[in-house]
Amino acid sequence: MKMKIREIAKALQVRNDVSQWEDITVSSVAFDSRQMAPGALFVPLKGNNDGHRFVGSAFEHGAAATLWAADHQPVPDDHPVLVVDDPLAALQKLSKYYVHKINPIVVAVTGSNGKTTTKDLTASILSTQYNVIKTHANFNNEIGVPVTLLNMNANTEVVVVEMGMDRFQQLDQLSKLANPDVAVITMIGEAHIEFFGTRDRIADAKMEITHGLKEDGLLIYNGDEPLLRERTKDLKQGTYTFGRELGNNLYATAVTVGTNQLTFTTNVWPDEEFTVPLTGEYNVSNALAALAVANRLHIRPANMKKGLANPDLTANRAEWLTGAAGEKILSDVYNSNPTAARDVLETLQNVPVSDEGRRIAVLGDMLELGEASPKLHASLAEVINPATLQEVYLVGSEMAALRDQLAKDGYPVSAIHYYGADQLAPLVTDLNHDLQENDVILLKGSHGIHLEQVLAKILPSTTE
Repeated sequence: MKMKIREIAKALQVRNDVSQWEDITVSSVAFDSRQMAPGALFVPLKGNNDGHRFVGSAFEHGAAATLWAADHQPVPDDHPVLVVDDPLAALQKLSKYYVHKINPIVVAVTGSNGKTTTKDLTASILSTQYNVIKTHANFNNEIGVPVTLLNMNANTEVVVVEMGMDRFQQLDQLSKLANPDVAVITMIGEAHIEFFGTRDRIADAKMEITHGLKEDGLLIYNGDEPLLRERTKDLKQGTYTFGRELGNNLYATAVTVGTNQLTFTTNVWPDEEFTVPLTGEYNVSNALAALAVANRLHIRPANMKKGLANPDLTANRAEWLTGAAGEKILSDVYNSNPTAARDVLETLQNVPVSDEGRRIAVLGDMLELGEASPKLHASLAEVINPATLQEVYLVGSEMAALRDQLAKDGYPVSAIHYYGADQLAPLVTDLNHDLQENDVILLKGSHGIHLEQVLAKILPSTTE
């Protein structure tokens, strides 16, 4: 981003006279006064803490200008201030203006699971032939998406935007803001089912990503999901399916799952073998989604292979680490839901271990499951086999349902360890006492359980 204040003021139709500052250049946007680059436009958001309280700090940290809500009086006059009705709405309006100005190809990615990995893989492949930026970390909501768009450089050719949602109309807003050329739906799961009630309604909400899809745009979706096939029948834009079933436009063949990588071939490029440095067969679908986007944007197969093999992956998503005792750690602590937990548990139980080693799972509560929570937590017992998963550590009140179901199913009670959400310290103590060099351990839970704190305490001290 590089815009003069005069251009920003015109795009936003600000309420105040900015002529004395109009030649100042803004080079980025930020909403955290502590984490901003010099030259940024500060956006004071109204959350638990009103961002207007931190405008002074923003300028101390190098802000070039700030937005300011008109209902906050008096308006300061000692720094470049742009008065608007609502700073968040202004941020979104400015990002829509900017994306049309830069006019990149916009790829929007959503889904109950896999959207961050798919975003990373897609950006990696496209970067072999285009100047690409992507959503940072999980900046995938009504704040993060406009920030992603506004932080594009003028020479950006493709922007890969992750879009999350936890309510109806959210993807509608984000899609209309970004106007994607390509939209991707990775899959429909149970994430946020507390708010939607059924998977059908989740599918309805995910389809909102097409509301801003350009008329000549393409929806790429997981064709293994009947709920999506039903909802795309009357879509005016083109569609392209990926998945594991043979009826898809793009499907995988000859899949090999290793501890640290996947290899597979496809029906579209049968002579090419693709390698992805990820574990878990479920990641094949994420790779296929990325390949489908690459095919749309005419990426050469050799570059598809290069991009898939060398992605810059977001941390804490199925990441292999080595613990303080020498154990292998599969860290997937950013978030969790029933589909994702099942997939990664099955992956863990297929990881080879020595005769002296054990497979151990640390599972935290899966949040936002509503009335279905006890049943969905208990259902994880279906994919836990005592012969291949020797110890289970459960964290949080919702995991009590899985504890009870495992005991009911005959899983050794002595191998089930249960902790409240406020008992991370004793959990860490027990893990550090229990873990051995040849073990493989999984950490998986919703972000609100904070298993990343447990992870930090079982890693070697030099990497904390």
